[in-house]
Amino acid sequence: MSKGKQPLSWFTIAGKDMKFVTARAFIEGDKVIVPSETVPAPVAVRFAWSNIADPNLFNKDGLPARPFRTDNK
Repeated sequence: MSKGKQPLSWFTIAGKDMKFVTARAFIEGDKVIVPSETVPAPVAVRFAWSNIADPNLFNKDGLPARPFRTDNK
């Protein structure tokens, strides 16, 4: 869930060039969907991948989601 039912924050997405750009994200069922019009063929997503991140993604018990990345670079 998102804190305050606001759009999810602190998501970035990259294509094969691995240049990350800010991305919108939303919850659909039990999944977070991260689409991008500027990255038509995404290969990686990062969440809260910054020392200054103040994300608003929480689990059903109100605990904040941990930062994560789907790439290994």
